[in-house]
Amino acid sequence: MIFIDASFLIAIFLAKDQWHRRSEKLAKNLENKEKMTSDLVITEVMASIGGKVGGKASLLLFQYITDNYQIYSTDMNSLKKSMNYFLKYDGRLSLVDTISIKIMEEANIHEIASFDSDFDKVNGIVRIH
Repeated sequence: MIFIDASFLIAIFLAKDQWHRRSEKLAKNLENKEKMTSDLVITEVMASIGGKVGGKASLLLFQYITDNYQIYSTDMNSLKKSMNYFLKYDGRLSLVDTISIKIMEEANIHEIASFDSDFDKVNGIVRIH
């Protein structure tokens, strides 16, 4: 299984994104892998692309993600636990990124599809880009 980060989803969906071509190639390599993301990553993606492509196109991406990925739903306990990572990296990783790390640890996932190099700071995670 691989965790999918917002940067990958944004790049695959927006043709003008700097990582779009790389994301298309990566998507082909990931076709047969199980994928997981979180509700907060989806929120991040929708916030980023909504104003660029509009609500209807954003809804298509939302439906694709929710139909094809396992979705981790964040609760208050998850937020509190992720703060340990937030402090460990002294705020250099966003709260959403630290929640993603916590989810990956709990699910025993070691790979993340992401163009965010901040994940390179995390031991035990391999960023696929």
